[in-house]
Amino acid sequence: MMGSLFIVAAPSGAGKTSLVNALVAGHDDIRLSVSHTTRPPRDGEQDGRDYHFVSQDVFAQMRGNGDFLESATVFDNSYGTSSKAVEALLEQGLDVILEIDWQGAQQVRNNFADSTGIFILPPSKATLEQRLRDRGQDNEEVIQRRMRDAENEISHYVEFDYLIVNDDFTEALDKLTAIIIAKRQALATQKHKQSALITELLA
Repeated sequence: MMGSLFIVAAPSGAGKTSLVNALVAGHDDIRLSVSHTTRPPRDGEQDGRDYHFVSQDVFAQMRGNGDFLESATVFDNSYGTSSKAVEALLEQGLDVILEIDWQGAQQVRNNFADSTGIFILPPSKATLEQRLRDRGQDNEEVIQRRMRDAENEISHYVEFDYLIVNDDFTEALDKLTAIIIAKRQALATQKHKQSALITELLA
């Protein structure tokens, strides 16, 4: 049985990475797709775990070969999701999370009509900016650019299927988990999974 593909997007600082990591950590049958990127690793990040860190030349070659399910350039760095890696996980019956931006989400929807889009919102602009500062990873110029770009990112929320406000982390995680569980109970999924039971009940 094929797994389901979920897209999780949000403006930088909304907390999507923390939510997705907590979701994956609590469920053995959910996998986070590891993207390729041309940006340098941040402190504590590991190649193959957080991202596949590659050069601009390697990334361009992969893009030219059609290896990416989606790819985009964000903050002067390129990101891409390997089609083969995602398909291999789905074929194992695992649910796959793509943590990408709205540009990538549009590309994925063109290839996976049954994908489920989830958008994460911060509770306010002030909270978003404070979270960016608390990370201690960006200078003032980068923080201000991320705040400007956040408005454009947020404007695409209408392109997604679900909307979660990440104010209280535990509540937001519960809502994210509920969406995954609900998708697994969809008729198309359960019809295949429970085919033997349905056949018996209708015999």
